[in-house]
Amino acid sequence: MATTELQRCGWCQGEQLYRDYHDQVWGLPEFNDQMLFEFLLLEGAQAGLSWITILRKREHYRQAFDGFDPVAIADYGDVKQAELLQNPGIIRNRLKIASASINARSYLHIVNKGRSFADYLWDFVDGTPVQNHYVSLADVPANTPTSDAMSKRLKADGFKFVGTTICYAFMQATGMVNDHLLSCYRHEQCAAASTQG
Repeated sequence: MATTELQRCGWCQGEQLYRDYHDQVWGLPEFNDQMLFEFLLLEGAQAGLSWITILRKREHYRQAFDGFDPVAIADYGDVKQAELLQNPGIIRNRLKIASASINARSYLHIVNKGRSFADYLWDFVDGTPVQNHYVSLADVPANTPTSDAMSKRLKADGFKFVGTTICYAFMQATGMVNDHLLSCYRHEQCAAASTQG
C-alpha cells in the first residue's frame, strides 16, 4: 500500500512534517530519560499554541537549548535567558524560557537520587502503555485522572508548565497512551511496539 493511501489520525493532515511526526514518533513508547525531558519541555512550550508550531521550531530548540541537556539547562542564568528571549527560532515567552531551567533542576533532583526519569513517569501507567480504542477524534480526552495525578506530582516536585492537559499531550506523544484512532494504521503498530519493551 502506498504511503499516500494509509489512513491516519485526522489531526496530522497538512504538511509532511506533521505526517512524519505522526508516523514515526507520536504514540511510540519512549523510555529514554533525555528524550522524555525534551518532550516535557516542548509540550510546555506548546501551551496555548498549536503543536505544529513547536514541530517547526524543534531543531531551533535543540540548538538553543544545548540539545536539551538538563545539566546545561539547569545552569542557565539571567544572561542566557535574556539571550534566548531574543532568539526568533523559539517561542520567546519569558515564563516558558525560565521554566526550562526550573524543570531541568527538578529533573536532576530526581535522577540524582538514583531514579530514572523514565521510571518516575512510567509509574503513572504501571510501566505499560494504555491501549485506548477511540473511533473518532471527538472521543479522545484532553486529560484523564492519570494525567491529573502526573500533573499534581510534577508540580509538587517543582516542575512548571505541567498542567493536566500538557501532561496528557505528553503521555500521548511518548506512547504512555496509544491514542491513535482504531482506523489509523499506526494504532496496531504502536500497540505491538508496547509489547516489545
